Amino acid sequence: MCMTSSTDSFTIAPGDWLGMLGGGQLGRMFCHAAQSLGYRVAVLDPDADGPAAVVADHHIQAAYDDAAGLAELARTCRAVTTEFENVPADSLRALAAQCRVSPAGDAVAIVQDRIAEKMFIASQGISVAPYVAIRTPQDLLDAPDTLFPGILKVARLGYDGKGQARVTTREAAQAAFAEFDGVPCVLEALMPLDYEISVVLARGFDGSDVVFPVARNLHLDGILAVSTVAAVDSDPGHVQRQNQATEAARAIARGLDYHGVLCVEFFVLTDGSLVVNEIAPRPHNSGHYTIDACVSSQFEQQARVMAGLPLGSTALLAPAIMLNILGDIWFEPGASAPREPDWSTALAVPSAKLHLYAKHEARRGRKMGHVTIVAATLDQARMDAAQVAAALGMAAPD
Repeated sequence: MCMTSSTDSFTIAPGDWLGMLGGGQLGRMFCHAAQSLGYRVAVLDPDADGPAAVVADHHIQAAYDDAAGLAELARTCRAVTTEFENVPADSLRALAAQCRVSPAGDAVAIVQDRIAEKMFIASQGISVAPYVAIRTPQDLLDAPDTLFPGILKVARLGYDGKGQARVTTREAAQAAFAEFDGVPCVLEALMPLDYEISVVLARGFDGSDVVFPVARNLHLDGILAVSTVAAVDSDPGHVQRQNQATEAARAIARGLDYHGVLCVEFFVLTDGSLVVNEIAPRPHNSGHYTIDACVSSQFEQQARVMAGLPLGSTALLAPAIMLNILGDIWFEPGASAPREPDWSTALAVPSAKLHLYAKHEARRGRKMGHVTIVAATLDQARMDAAQVAAALGMAAPD
């Protein structure tokens, strides 16, 4: 049985077991990082051959709220984490009675509900887009006119643009609410967006934290497409906003009493102001560049927090661009059957580092992997990224 500590001050030595709730690509990359530090990893995932399960040292095939599966995970591991925000918070709370858990169930419970999340962020004195909670059709009738045009988002279980609808009128919002089966939602005003950034940080149980260089992100159809990270930003305005975002993300982590890796996504508005879009209580797609471009990756930091080890350096080794690979590139225009992308031509670009997630079936919109371009200068990284995108039939990065 796992030993617990009221101070969470003990160190878990390499050779011991760390646990993961979730079997997707984030869990897979965590396994690689933890194993490189010398740890063994147990993954609890209901799928028989998920991306993480096939590389883990032990796979517990069970639902995320399965009592027997959770008990086995706790018996096996000294510490447990998760790779996605929709894991039942009660499962994390149950595990915390038997072993170290990061992040805590209470923190995850706030983040996995958009209404609670926005209330929390605002309570920390940090700006969010104007919004109102929608629980009934009457709430839409009472919503201020200033929220139109806006975006209606389901409060729970939405991701990658799913469970969202742009609504220009109150009537359109009512139709979208009905299409979402009347589940609780938030209605947000559309903001004058200039660009998007994200801050990934790691916070230990001792309260120490480290922050990765801020990524500038491009989304297409609600899914992250490109993340760009420069060694030096020559625009003082950009630097100031990055510093503001970093301090806001740190404040959010402290307010949540958060331990682990956390991402905060921000909208930068045309007037230069910042508003928080959402929080991800886990490593994030926009932080994948850290595997190849930083001293310690976001996944290594996740393992370090769990083990009670000192946090590693987040220093950027070189400018980097991360291209998200979706299943769309397996399909030529008009084709119904998939074919293998041209990896050889893409990897003929020497600065390209390919990461595929071992998913058996390519589907449009499904995250299948990513490629990170690491180059001596940002200009060179952009040119190389354009070559990789062309080879894979992807939209050229902006």
